[in-house]
Amino acid sequence: MTTARLHNTPADIAAAAALLRAGACVALPTETVYGLAANALDADAVRGIFAAKGRPADNPLIVHLLCAADAVPLVAPGEADKLTMLGDFMPGPLTVILRRAARVPSVVSGGLDSVALRIPAHPVARAVLAACGLPLAAPSANRSGSPSPTSAQHVLDDLDGAIAAVLDGGESAVGVESTVLSLTGDVPEILRPGAVTPEQLCALLGEVRVAEAVLAPLSAHTQAASPGMKYKHYAPRLPVVLVRGSAENYAAWCNARACLALCFARDAQFLRVPVFCYGAETDAETQARLLFDGLRTLDTAAAALQDAGGAAKLIIAAHAPAPNGVGLAVYNRLLRAAGFAVVEV
Repeated sequence: MTTARLHNTPADIAAAAALLRAGACVALPTETVYGLAANALDADAVRGIFAAKGRPADNPLIVHLLCAADAVPLVAPGEADKLTMLGDFMPGPLTVILRRAARVPSVVSGGLDSVALRIPAHPVARAVLAACGLPLAAPSANRSGSPSPTSAQHVLDDLDGAIAAVLDGGESAVGVESTVLSLTGDVPEILRPGAVTPEQLCALLGEVRVAEAVLAPLSAHTQAASPGMKYKHYAPRLPVVLVRGSAENYAAWCNARACLALCFARDAQFLRVPVFCYGAETDAETQARLLFDGLRTLDTAAAALQDAGGAAKLIIAAHAPAPNGVGLAVYNRLLRAAGFAVVEV
């Protein structure tokens, strides 16, 4: 299969919609990361997502919709009304878990009785949703477990030849996946942090709980209720270590090892190893936007060093962000990329 690279033109948006209606998988831009889309009501098309990504079958998917009214046939009676209280964040980088209707194939929800729904804000994603007239299941458009893609080129680096097309809509503005909020229990619960923060949701809803699995491994015998909970995620080929400490201590730790640094802007002056600066220590929005590109860039740099006869056992040392606000989302992604390997310096 040859993966077509489409562009943000009416003709190419129509072509992407036609492919989706025919049961193919197409990568689409969203404001968070690129998603690998297929008709959410076609179980065979959805299985194509899992096959292309190498994704475990019990890892649920998010269904993308054009508007809240499109949720009504996909959820249990009355459930769609819950979306109205989240209007400030929909469209936007928020996913809501509700009890699903039988019409939604179980493969979409990983066998759960719930379904995750999102209304993206990205104009290209919305144009495709409008053109195809379908709800679209769309996890991140990457190899399962690798850093999520924030550009069309990232998608092609991982999935060229495995999917029908990628629609190039430029770089993702947010850079990390959507916040996932479950409304299936007595208290709203954040299962995955993102650009919509716990503080914002608390201000809107009152009590909101953050799941323990945001900052700790999920038990091997526990069913993941949301993408990004159970398995090691977001990881480059190189091992990642999350390092907590001052700029000077972080740099000293890195300089004493064979590593590449995913660092803050202030750290660079102290480092004698290859670096990728992913923002200022206090700028969580920039950290989120650059995180996955940084992991991919350092992975590529490491491969070049090793090909040139450099250190054979390099690691990526990521300077840990503050785990609050949007920084909680960045910290969560790095924890999972590192397999929860954290060093205090």
